[in-house]
Amino acid sequence: MGTNGRDMPGAGGGEHRRSRFTLARWCLLCILLPGLWFSPLTDVRAGTRVVGPADNIQQVLDSARTGDHIHFRTGVYSVHLRIDKQLTLEGEPGAVLDAGGKGNVVTVQATGVVVRDLDIRHSGTDLTAMDAGIFVAGRAQGVRIEHNHLDAVLFGIWLDGCNGAVIRGNHIHGLSALRLQDRGNGIHLHNVNHTKIEGNEVWETRDGIYIETSNHNTLRHNRMRTLRYGIHYMYSNHNEVIGNQTHNTHTGYALMMSDHLLIRNNRSSDDHNYGVLMNYINYSTLTGNVITGVHAGSGGDTGGMVVAGAEGRGLFIYDSQANEIHGNVVASSDIGVYLTAGSAGNRIYDNRFLNNRTQVKYISTRKQEWSLKGRGNYWSDYLGWDLNGDGIGDRPYLPNDGVDRMLWQFPLAKWLMYSPAIEVLHWVQRQFPLLRPQGVQDSHPLMNPVNDQAV
Repeated sequence: MGTNGRDMPGAGGGEHRRSRFTLARWCLLCILLPGLWFSPLTDVRAGTRVVGPADNIQQVLDSARTGDHIHFRTGVYSVHLRIDKQLTLEGEPGAVLDAGGKGNVVTVQATGVVVRDLDIRHSGTDLTAMDAGIFVAGRAQGVRIEHNHLDAVLFGIWLDGCNGAVIRGNHIHGLSALRLQDRGNGIHLHNVNHTKIEGNEVWETRDGIYIETSNHNTLRHNRMRTLRYGIHYMYSNHNEVIGNQTHNTHTGYALMMSDHLLIRNNRSSDDHNYGVLMNYINYSTLTGNVITGVHAGSGGDTGGMVVAGAEGRGLFIYDSQANEIHGNVVASSDIGVYLTAGSAGNRIYDNRFLNNRTQVKYISTRKQEWSLKGRGNYWSDYLGWDLNGDGIGDRPYLPNDGVDRMLWQFPLAKWLMYSPAIEVLHWVQRQFPLLRPQGVQDSHPLMNPVNDQAV
């Protein structure tokens, strides 16, 4: 009987061998692929370009696709980068972008750009050209700048007309070799809205954070030291300043020509001249802030006599109206509160004024009542009593009298501070209240310094 290949024993052996070979190849790939996938030479994310100091970084940026990640290996890159598409730039520890002292180090011109984990150094020094470590142009919306170290930069991060940015966790050190007035600001906002500035540290720039014509922004948990102004507001409304710290600045918080600010739980320690300065501030709330140790800068004291106008002012209120000021601590400063220039309609209550050399300085003929609904403030030098034990002093606190006003207007009269004539004048005004001029009065002073343990 004739036979064919299908009937012979072992006729299917070649097919079985092919199957076994295919299975072996799949097994080998399964063993090798994980190693290739997680190799340090291959990034797991599609669209990541790994660059080193020898690469032309600007060409890499120009040829990259929208959404790409540019990963910088450790090393120093001499660059002036321009980013005109949505990219993420991030660096390994020790990845340094250096502009060599000319122009901007990084210029961002596109929406959605991310710059993180890079050392950015040596911008130019031209204030007119606004040289910066990172300059963000107006058409760049939603930019994120996170966890970078900027050093020897004129302006640290400049946001110019862009919205929705997040500036978080950066360390910014200015050009300390320059005079203070010749430096730029650490973080500069011009015409910027709905932006978050969080957890940054700024030192030895001109101002730590400068905000001009910018609304609905939040400044939270930033730390600033050795500056002119820690936070500086101009013509900006509906902003929040929460949980920030200033130390050793000329002015901790300079708030000017702005409305509807929330200034909450901030701290000013050992600043000079002003802790919080309110200049034409209206309809704003200051609460939970701690201001300590504000003393005059150099030249403030001469032979034990304070030079007029040079005292350190914990809280300075100038032509500011309809503000809510409560729950704050002002302590151990030359002047606790300096109120002037027609400031009126402010509600000041539940604050603690502790051990300030002068608790209140107020020169005006208009009466100011500093209490609300039967609650005033705590004054460490209040000498009244509380016979009914309700926690409220039984007689008003009157921080100033006509002698104080005379001494402020004629500083040389301080030489007579402890003379018998001055003591007689104080005594006469205490005995005959009608002779006391109108001024600040707290009709319901608190007897206990509630929550002053933060000082």
